Order: sequence, then structure tokens, then C-alpha cells
Amino acid sequence: MSVSYYNLYQDSQRLWRWKYVASNGKTIAVSSESYYNKGDAEHGINLVKNSKLDPVV
Repeated sequence: MSVSYYNLYQDSQRLWRWKYVASNGKTIAVSSESYYNKGDAEHGINLVKNSKLDPVV
């Protein structure tokens, strides 16, 4: 069984970004901005996780 997850990574400019990958392996959401600090990107993920629209249950 596949599991949906958030992927935190550095882009080609070494800035932090995240994406949400569904259980079928397709990316269905991405961060709308890059972050200089990893903690800021993690905070962005937590904002989505704590919203009522969070795709991960």
C-alpha cells in the first residue's frame, strides 16, 4: 500500500521547497515559494497540515 507524504527538498538554487505526493505517486501540491531556511519550509508544511483543507488525513 502506498502512502501520501510531504517531500521537503532543496532546489537547484539550494533553497528549500516542499511538495505533496499522493498515494498514487503523483504530485498534487507544491510550495508556492522557496525558503532560505529549512525551518520556514517545514512551517509552511505545518500550515497546510493544520488547515481544514489538508489532503493528508
